[in-house]
Amino acid sequence: MNKKKNTKKSQNNFEIFLPENKSAKELSLINENISAGFPSPAEDYVDQILDLNEYMIKNLSTTFLIRVSGDSMINAGIYNGDILVVDRSLEPANNKIIIGVIDGEFLVKRIIKKSGKLFLEAENDMFKPIEINSDSDFKVWGVVTFAIHKF
Repeated sequence: MNKKKNTKKSQNNFEIFLPENKSAKELSLINENISAGFPSPAEDYVDQILDLNEYMIKNLSTTFLIRVSGDSMINAGIYNGDILVVDRSLEPANNKIIIGVIDGEFLVKRIIKKSGKLFLEAENDMFKPIEINSDSDFKVWGVVTFAIHKF
């Protein structure tokens, strides 16, 4: 990923990146479930090679990476500074996490349909749902497929 060349800032402190497939790195995939309590000699189980670009990006021309700013989605495992993989070719559906643009500002929320109404809901009780109606200047920009964060 070439950050300097393919980065732009949005109004809401999101950084948007274009993924590059030039420097694909293959990693060993251990074909074994891992126990959180007892160590396993994992190198004995290397079974396949996994390219993270291939695994996380199905449509290179419609996929973008966006860095998150804020804590409205923490209960969905999306934290401040995380990078989201967003595919613009996917159809938004009920209960999917999307990147939307409302009144010219980017946001990440879960799209919810209830009682014939459309809402954008945070995954943090400190934030109220946003109702989308005919007066709203709203567009779905893409569907979040992965969240990447450091421990």
